[in-house]
Amino acid sequence: QVQLVESGGGLVQAGGSLRLSCAVSGSIFSFNYMGWYRQAPGKQRELVAGITRGGTRNYADSKQGRFTISRDNAKNTVDLQMNGLKPEDTAVYYCKAQLDRVNYWGQGTQVTVSS
Repeated sequence: QVQLVESGGGLVQAGGSLRLSCAVSGSIFSFNYMGWYRQAPGKQRELVAGITRGGTRNYADSKQGRFTISRDNAKNTVDLQMNGLKPEDTAVYYCKAQLDRVNYWGQGTQVTVSS
């Protein structure tokens, strides 16, 4: 059974940085795509950044330049480095792994950015 566990969330002031990490049971190399999503109160879950098995990255437009996604196949982790955080980045951040059109989700980690 696939398990994803996020960590690294917390409270940070505007302009600060956080690094989220997603630990995956099993080899992440088996997954076609892995991504970070977020969901703010009252809003739909949205893509933040993703990375394919081959290492191709994609970002939501507003995150380009501030956020960086990376994967470590040896450690089976996918990280999200977030810099220049803004209050509007406040949300629960979720890790997703996709394998053959099946999506697996973590439980989420809270990120709160104070102004």
